[in-house]
Amino acid sequence: MLIKLVAIHPCPSPQAVPLANAFLKSIIRETSIEVSLIDFFIGQEPEEAATLLEAADPRAIGFSMYVWNRAACLEIAATLRRILPEVLIFAGGPEATADPEGVLREGALDFVIAGEGEGPFAALCEHLLAGSELPDIPGLIRSDDPARTPALPASNLDLIPSPYLNGVLDCCSYDGILWQLSRGCSFACDFCFDARGNSGVRRFSLERIEAELRHFAVKGVSQVFVLDSTFNQDVKRAKSILRLIRKIAPQIHFHFEVRSEFIDREIAELFAQITCSLQIGLQSANPLVLKQVGRSFDRVDFSRRVGLLNDSGAVFGFDLIYGLPGDTLNSFCNSLNYALSLYPNHIDIFPLAILPGTRLAARGAEQGLLWESKPPYTLLSSDSFSSGDLATAGRLASACDIFFTRGKAVAWFNAVTKAVNQKPAMFLKAFAEWLDNGKSPDISESDLSDNDILEMQRTFLHQLFKTKDLKRFLPVVLDLVDYHHHYAVALLAPQPRKIKVQKSAAGILDSIFRLAPSTQLADFHYEIQDILDCGAPDIAWMHKHLSAVGSHAVIYPNNNLVCTESLDASFYSLLENLDGKSKTGTVLHKLGLTMADTLDFLVFAQQQGIIVSI
Repeated sequence: MLIKLVAIHPCPSPQAVPLANAFLKSIIRETSIEVSLIDFFIGQEPEEAATLLEAADPRAIGFSMYVWNRAACLEIAATLRRILPEVLIFAGGPEATADPEGVLREGALDFVIAGEGEGPFAALCEHLLAGSELPDIPGLIRSDDPARTPALPASNLDLIPSPYLNGVLDCCSYDGILWQLSRGCSFACDFCFDARGNSGVRRFSLERIEAELRHFAVKGVSQVFVLDSTFNQDVKRAKSILRLIRKIAPQIHFHFEVRSEFIDREIAELFAQITCSLQIGLQSANPLVLKQVGRSFDRVDFSRRVGLLNDSGAVFGFDLIYGLPGDTLNSFCNSLNYALSLYPNHIDIFPLAILPGTRLAARGAEQGLLWESKPPYTLLSSDSFSSGDLATAGRLASACDIFFTRGKAVAWFNAVTKAVNQKPAMFLKAFAEWLDNGKSPDISESDLSDNDILEMQRTFLHQLFKTKDLKRFLPVVLDLVDYHHHYAVALLAPQPRKIKVQKSAAGILDSIFRLAPSTQLADFHYEIQDILDCGAPDIAWMHKHLSAVGSHAVIYPNNNLVCTESLDASFYSLLENLDGKSKTGTVLHKLGLTMADTLDFLVFAQQQGIIVSI
């Protein structure tokens, strides 16, 4: 007997891993039922997908349904219903759990599995094997009998086999891994569905976590997305896991969702000691707005705890939502100003979505909210946030995505806004208007390369600093922008491969070199080392105290650090001319340089991975 479980991902990405379906396959792996995991992507033609699913005569086909793929799941299911009328078609996942009646009303599904799926799926498979009619299975809601009996969530998560350790999911087949360390949420935010129907948090054992972590390390996993709603709520446990990561898998990049109130100095330092990024759900910096959706906010405490992350060097970002009940455009701008003042590495900004099954959906109309009735359930307007204000906030969000987050502007953004005497939101509003008035009124950051964004930043800043009072600061500003762009490119580039260093003059003359792909060359108006020695930038002070003598620099990764070397013009020119085609002797002759002049530098450049041989 064959069951096909379908995951429809938004797009190919490191997070396109069918973990939920893999858990289902793992729970019945010892039975005679064969479960096949099928991956599709948004935009795939329903007929094409249905034809692929029709093959091999499945007994049942299930969809893992989320907000982003509800329509796609139901379109494929409707096509299957026409060509496979005898096959059981069902769905599970957050969207099916939140709105089972609405999903079933479409008429394409026989039933949905609401809540955690392993128990109901195992019971379903047992009855399919027996050939019996489906009884009332807790968690299974049929289209012909909408009465529901909730499934009891597993009390001991370790009884659910690991799809990584048992081979259901091959880590080598994916660019990233989704990792679930716990289930449930202790918080009750009105706009979120995570805690609905559950109480508290259940956790996989540290023994299982360590086993999976060792498996990831052996398999060469590059990045892991931790699915816990609040990774650091159990602070002691979180610290233990971070120490395990530091010991077992220091080469893997981890993504965590954390809450600020559980950050202390020790855990901040532990985060900084591994390769990771943190996402903190700020949502709003207005306590009155947050109170209306079941959250609290202490600005002093939040700032202090985020300061611990900055002190440690941990990488972190914020989530912001615009359009929350009681929020206004001005309040959102104040939240954005506050968030950017804390030097996050990135900010993700979303319009409010009123998700089915949430408290906000139950009473949103009473609060004056008007929203889309179908996914993604986005707010259309409210008593305090008009449709025009929502559009303005959306343009601010796009401007922040492009200029700040993708523009790698964290190190210099606040210094620039201070120099032009603008608050961050006002600055980003000016950038959004510049985009609207230019050639890119509706452009998204996903449409742009990093170099495109650098050129946009430079062009906009040229315009912003063109006045008589500000023009003198522009060289310092451009040096900061250019340096941090090159730094980010070097930081994110793969480490250069190890090479055999050629040290003899004769050998070097006969060798062919080129810059390593991770090496960046850059010209600056100021001595770049003076710029870096200033620490946190103050543009007016730097203009007054530094000399605009100009410099050439090479910026490159080495041993997981980014190094910056200010170079003599002749060495800089030499690196520029190592084209991977000409022998070094030919290049030296062309530039009028001798081996005596350059031997030590060329040996150093090889040792540091600045250049590689062909």
